[in-house]
Amino acid sequence: MGNLNDNVDHRFLPALLIVLSCVFGLSLGTELSFVTCGSVVKLLNVKHNVRLHSHDVRYGSGSGQQSVTGVGAVEDSNSYWRVRGTSDTRCHRGTPVECGQMIRLTHVNTGRNLHSHHFSSPLSSNQEVSAFGEDGEGDNLDEWTVQCGGSVWKREEAVRFRHRATDALLSVTGEQYGRPIHGQMEVHAMSSPSQHSLWKAMEGIFMKPSESPAGSRDYSHPHTEF
Repeated sequence: MGNLNDNVDHRFLPALLIVLSCVFGLSLGTELSFVTCGSVVKLLNVKHNVRLHSHDVRYGSGSGQQSVTGVGAVEDSNSYWRVRGTSDTRCHRGTPVECGQMIRLTHVNTGRNLHSHHFSSPLSSNQEVSAFGEDGEGDNLDEWTVQCGGSVWKREEAVRFRHRATDALLSVTGEQYGRPIHGQMEVHAMSSPSQHSLWKAMEGIFMKPSESPAGSRDYSHPHTEF
């Protein structure tokens, strides 16, 4: 979908996504039962009931890169992330994301990728998670492996995201920021899996699978909303 932050009033982003869904054949709401490449989603931390969020506010310590937090608000357009392939591995639009697949998550409003590295997070001193890059292009520290129990990332399933370079898991443990982002929770990465590192795909628009190549598994089912 590209970087939408330059010319779009963020208040109208949900309406724009609805229009794009009609033009490009996306699935709104709950019809698709799995997450597909190219989809734009909000990710809910199951334990703390906050959505993965970013905004053009930089950390005052650590890397100084764009901050990533967790917010309770459902309607905030700064919680949309686009599911993409890595620089080495393509993620063909509309194909289901497989368990064990490496992806990038690009923040729609700023065009920066979910990122981690060996800086300490500001509140808990766990591993910092930031948003990095320009127009969706960063480096190999933007790559995450989807950990789930079956063959594909199912929307009703709680999954984990393991950072490829550091082997740490995207997590929230409940620490809250003060001003200027009062009440938002720190997002960081931790080495051990726990209830704090479980995420679920929530609101968004989902690219429909295209025709399955011969011999490949068919994940599709009838779509009638458009």
